[in-house]
Amino acid sequence: MNADSCVELLRRMLEIPSLSGHEGDLAQYLVGAMAARGCRAWVDDAGNAVGELGDGPDEILLLGHMDTVPGLIPVRQVENTLYGRGAVDAKGPLAAFVSAAARVGPLPGKRLVVVGAVEEEAASSRGARHLLERPRPSAVIIGEPSGWDRITLGYKGRLLVEYRIEKPMSHTAGPERGACESVVDFWLAVREYADKHNRGRNSPGASLDASLRSTSSNGDGFAQVAEATIAVRIPVGLHPAGVRQSIASLCPPEAKLSFHADELPFRAPKNTRLVASLLTAIRAQGGQPAFSYKTGTSDMNVVGPVWNCPIAAYGPGDSTLDHTPDERIDLAEYERAIAVLVKALRSV
Repeated sequence: MNADSCVELLRRMLEIPSLSGHEGDLAQYLVGAMAARGCRAWVDDAGNAVGELGDGPDEILLLGHMDTVPGLIPVRQVENTLYGRGAVDAKGPLAAFVSAAARVGPLPGKRLVVVGAVEEEAASSRGARHLLERPRPSAVIIGEPSGWDRITLGYKGRLLVEYRIEKPMSHTAGPERGACESVVDFWLAVREYADKHNRGRNSPGASLDASLRSTSSNGDGFAQVAEATIAVRIPVGLHPAGVRQSIASLCPPEAKLSFHADELPFRAPKNTRLVASLLTAIRAQGGQPAFSYKTGTSDMNVVGPVWNCPIAAYGPGDSTLDHTPDERIDLAEYERAIAVLVKALRSV
């Protein structure tokens, strides 16, 4: 597959909207694109687009995701830069997987499986969880932007906290604290809990990070309701259950608290044949490889702890552009990442 067809694949993927829960059109396009490149391809029961090459016993799984966050970015190319929602997170890495697998073709003793998963951005990871019903692969590459010369080996865990309180209306000049003030008090208590954990820990990877995602309030003249959503990023060494317990202890008895979207923090080992293959391939392209550990989450958090097989995240793109209004990918980096994947897949 030449560079022009690789770019056209990505461009067409960017032109097909695929918000979380609405990936069907893109899945059908990818099935056709993978079939045209020699794969056995289908949409599975979860809605994932799946393509296979070869029939050997060793399965190498290339797991990307099709869905994006909201925000329409007109698809356009300016010189060697391609703009569009998902260019970085994570249609660029997924298109690189499809292109690399097609260039490699069937390999003796191996089965290359490319999956475009659904709902990674929806905090449900429905597509990745469906894959857990499959036998454990020999190795997994997660399609997330790392930069062409970096390998991601770990992600923080996650916990979403929903706080709700209802209080009788009272005069603003009176002594009673209102529902909105209760939300603020709770948020400050959660932030203090995180700050206390982080004292003496200077590494971003070791910090417990809390962010206030949304607040709202309303009233009917008799009662006021206030709500907040807080996202907590959990470092390796802490468990979501323990964080839940600590945060629950901060909640006043008159408020309601719920938790969802738990994900375990996960860190993969460096000393695997998969990582060695990626390192060698990056050096072959003239790069000086390095490792990174992300403060967000990915489908690695879902499959890594269960499969316990060699795993790493890799893909073109600058992750600081994730979810931004200026999301774009450098096409030279995209092509270089494909070359890295081709060499790594042939040796892993």
